[in-house]
Amino acid sequence: MTGPRGIRRAEPLRWVLLAVAVVVLAVFVLAQRQSIDVSYGQSPATSTRVEEGSAGELSDATVPSTEEMTALVAADPVVRLPGAIARWDEERVREAIGGEDTRILVAPPGLDEEERDRVREVRSATVRVIGTQVSGGMFQATPDTLPGWRARFATGDITDQLVTLITALRKVPRPASQDTLRWRDPSGPELDTVVADLRADGLHLADGSTLRRVPEDAGTAFPDGAWYVALPAQPYGEPLPAYGPALHRLFPDRPLVVMYGSWIEYHGPGAADFAELAGTSFYAHFGDRLSRYDYPQQNVLGVYLGRVTDIRYAGLFDRPLPYRPWDPLRVALPALPWIFAACVAGFLVLSIRSLRRSGGAGIRPGDPQRGSARARLAGLTALAVEVSLLTDARSNPALTRGIGKLEAARKALDDGLPDRHVRSLLADATAELDDTARLTEIPGYRPDIYLQGRLS
Repeated sequence: MTGPRGIRRAEPLRWVLLAVAVVVLAVFVLAQRQSIDVSYGQSPATSTRVEEGSAGELSDATVPSTEEMTALVAADPVVRLPGAIARWDEERVREAIGGEDTRILVAPPGLDEEERDRVREVRSATVRVIGTQVSGGMFQATPDTLPGWRARFATGDITDQLVTLITALRKVPRPASQDTLRWRDPSGPELDTVVADLRADGLHLADGSTLRRVPEDAGTAFPDGAWYVALPAQPYGEPLPAYGPALHRLFPDRPLVVMYGSWIEYHGPGAADFAELAGTSFYAHFGDRLSRYDYPQQNVLGVYLGRVTDIRYAGLFDRPLPYRPWDPLRVALPALPWIFAACVAGFLVLSIRSLRRSGGAGIRPGDPQRGSARARLAGLTALAVEVSLLTDARSNPALTRGIGKLEAARKALDDGLPDRHVRSLLADATAELDDTARLTEIPGYRPDIYLQGRLS
């Protein structure tokens, strides 16, 4: 490619390379603004804030006035108000009390805020129990393990919480927690009754349970279906019938959900992978609320199934990855910097060859303003491409305006417009590129210096 003919052929290619470089740079910069969604999927379980009393958590139980309860506590170290459900190992609690004058006031669950405040105002009570919530002084004792939550919500056992709180108030070492809950195999008739109900409609409701039906969102928690057994809270100190293991032996492939009061446990496929996680996250989140209110099992099970749904949609059930359409931008993104570099290199090579052939047409050392308009356009374009790799948010606007002026000057030259118009556009572009160099704080990229070193 030699002579004027070769220069004419190279000109379109030069500008095509520049245009491609600008487009690639713009795409790459805009792609950096994309956000990344790392969630497995959006769980359909919903969580809404409800006002007190709207979920059936308040019972008909009530408490006397603060003065009356204060008098009762003064007369007896342990006062159990009507409807109280909390139980404990009296021997272990006596050992924790030692010789201290410790007075315990036990109130029923499901009290409204005003009634709970009356209980808290009984200052003569060392320990106050509302439902199974244990507090005293500035402290509140709560379980932090599955056995502790199981004893609390299946039988109303608050022994460990009482011992923990009393020893904290006395500032003495706390004995280790004990899991004293005992189990027994259900009898033949007991198991036959449960199995018959489950085979009929997948639901067994024991006398005293407050579950009425399987919650509507059960299908999202267990898409293949599950069987449900609902039992009331069990008597304190008596062995619990272990329906879960017994039913799992009979139906190993069937998901089983068993409720003892407000305690829920899962048996069946995948239990080792998620049952402990579901139980821990559920009771750690809602345990304090369940301890002081009297929620129906219908509500408790519904919220638990919502938590299981959240875990399922987090990808812990080995679900296949959701389909994602092919994204050409994400595939091509790593190659864009290389494409940009190749286009810039090609443009610079062609520009240098064009400048050499033009011979610098009338440009004198120290006076870059008096050169050929086309040569000056090529030099300023090379400067714009080179400095574009170093600009930032402050200098990008000036660079963009400069490139626009250069493009207008190129079109003016191609269309044969008056030299005064072309020189005016080049002067504007020079000013914008000078601002760009000043903002990037690189003096060598100021147009006068840059062109003097290359076109002299």
